[in-house]
Amino acid sequence: MKLILYSKPGCHLCEGLQEKLEQVENPQISLEIRDITTRDDWFAAYQYAIPVLVQETSPGEQVRLPRPSPGISVERLARMLREYEQG
Repeated sequence: MKLILYSKPGCHLCEGLQEKLEQVENPQISLEIRDITTRDDWFAAYQYAIPVLVQETSPGEQVRLPRPSPGISVERLARMLREYEQG
């Protein structure tokens, strides 16, 4: 499962979600972190919404996933991702 996390430096919610995503073992995740401060289009789209988590379903095609609660457990996050992976 390829996931993209739109984030920015100093965002505690982003860092917390990234840490949990890195701990998820099932489903296997390929995680790409995109710093929204590096591109104007990302910044304009996500400056008030980060962290934003999207699943890349095919090259160039992304589906935005609902933002998990900051208090979500790694196990619950893994379960949520499995549900999205299965469609």
